[in-house]
Amino acid sequence: MALVRRERGEWPDVFRRFFDTEWDAGWLRVEEFHDGDTLVVRAELPGIDPDKDVELSVTDGVLHIRAHREETSEHKDKEGYRSEFRYGSFTRNMVMPAGVDGTAVSATYRDGVLEVRLPVPPEAKAETTRIAVQRG
Repeated sequence: MALVRRERGEWPDVFRRFFDTEWDAGWLRVEEFHDGDTLVVRAELPGIDPDKDVELSVTDGVLHIRAHREETSEHKDKEGYRSEFRYGSFTRNMVMPAGVDGTAVSATYRDGVLEVRLPVPPEAKAETTRIAVQRG
């Protein structure tokens, strides 16, 4: 067994990925907000090809986002060879507001962000009531 001396801050990729919160990589991060009469859903999907790796659908008032990513890297030098691969599927299902027309949904992909826009009819907008949180 050989010991490898590492300089401070020099960690193998596996440790760096672990401490950079890779454990939640299977969960698709999204943000949702209203832009006028449109519900906007943005999903963080860097490094994918939206033409072949993303599937969007609407079923029974639920927006389904599914994506798949595969990455491989190789490093060859006179001391050896190292190959790494990462892959995974990501899904997210979001209930759309009542009255949203699933056929009017549009989507764009730019700079690693998938943006889905859903027109919301005025009667489908819910009123928001703020609820105070009491300290126990």
